Amino acid sequence: MAETAEDKLAALGVTLPTPPAPQASYIPTVTTGKLLFVSGQVSVLPGGEQFIGKLGREYEVEDGQKAARICAINILAQLKAALGSLDKVARIVKLTGFVNCTPDFTDPHKCVNGCSDFLIEVLGERGKHSRSAIGLATLPLGAAVEVEVIVEIA
Repeated sequence: MAETAEDKLAALGVTLPTPPAPQASYIPTVTTGKLLFVSGQVSVLPGGEQFIGKLGREYEVEDGQKAARICAINILAQLKAALGSLDKVARIVKLTGFVNCTPDFTDPHKCVNGCSDFLIEVLGERGKHSRSAIGLATLPLGAAVEVEVIVEIA
């Protein structure tokens, strides 16, 4: 029997959090046809680890990768809440990562790898995706990283 995404998370020692309520006027996910859009997830775990601040000032690339991994965990939590099971993810189609950084920070793409790599580790081939990584002057709640995804539903 093939290892499920939930099995892989357990093996990695990762427990998905209960997704927090939105902090503004939006909903966490929208489904249309076979596509599910997940609103931006920030680098804060409910009641746990968080990365607040700027890459290139408070944080370096390795920290940005850890922050993006938290975004991936929050994305998976939203997917599980919306779908009931991560087995219903046919594939991650598109990922857009936003990095709160100083004007001279040129490695947002390396930070967002933390999210991309984790999704691929958990979902395998289904986690491979197209992607954009963008550096910005600020993000909601002062988060270091925010990531949104578009998912094809099985």
